[in-house]
Amino acid sequence: MERRDFSGVRRLVVKIGTSSLTDENSRLDERKVGKFVHDVMGIREGREILIVTSGAIGAGIGKLNMKGRPTKLDMLQAVAAVGQGILMQTYEKFFSDYGQPVAQLLLTAEDFSDSKRLSNLKATLQNLLSWGVIPIINENDTVATEEIKIGDNDLLAAHVAIHSQSQMLVILSDVDGLYTEDPRSNTNARLLRRVERVSPELEEAVSKSSKRFGGMYTKVIAAKMATSYGIFTVLANSAERDVLKRILAGEEIGTLFLPQK
Repeated sequence: MERRDFSGVRRLVVKIGTSSLTDENSRLDERKVGKFVHDVMGIREGREILIVTSGAIGAGIGKLNMKGRPTKLDMLQAVAAVGQGILMQTYEKFFSDYGQPVAQLLLTAEDFSDSKRLSNLKATLQNLLSWGVIPIINENDTVATEEIKIGDNDLLAAHVAIHSQSQMLVILSDVDGLYTEDPRSNTNARLLRRVERVSPELEEAVSKSSKRFGGMYTKVIAAKMATSYGIFTVLANSAERDVLKRILAGEEIGTLFLPQK
């Protein structure tokens, strides 16, 4: 069954994962950042785009010339503090080539659970979008302990999509989509092109096969959250050429999660 044409989508959230912005040594890879910015600007005309990004830790690792990713939480938070400014500086550099203004927002769970803070966040996002600015959003890694531990930028992206009243959420990662089983351990795993509903059975199956940091489980839960608010959600590989343009054109890339209302 062919995908529908999403060219009419006017507001969407794009989440980009750590592996899609860093190299094999966990350091920020400017080529990957440049490719992502190119993809975003390829769909920018006539649309409002919000970005939820990972990569602060990777940028910090590179700046501090570390040999690998730290494992202790307090070290991860300190590395993120070093890297966050570098990450934004890198985005600023690439987006400025297109004359595109960007803004940084660092959020925590309280920004969504406290009604006053949520109201302020919504107003800020609306102002930025009305000015033609692309918000670049990240969890405030330096203070939000749970985010670094369980990697819930996927869930952050779902919250942003819901509260910005976006029509679509695109989660970009280093995988081609949702498989029936882990393709790294089972060559018979089949890529699911469409998910009608995130069932309890699907949740359980993904949970069992995805225990690692930032794994498939949080992506499926994010898709469940977004689709329950009527938001189309796509999980796709960031390495695909013109990935965002092709998704909006209705090309069958990654996994499409259908909205539930």
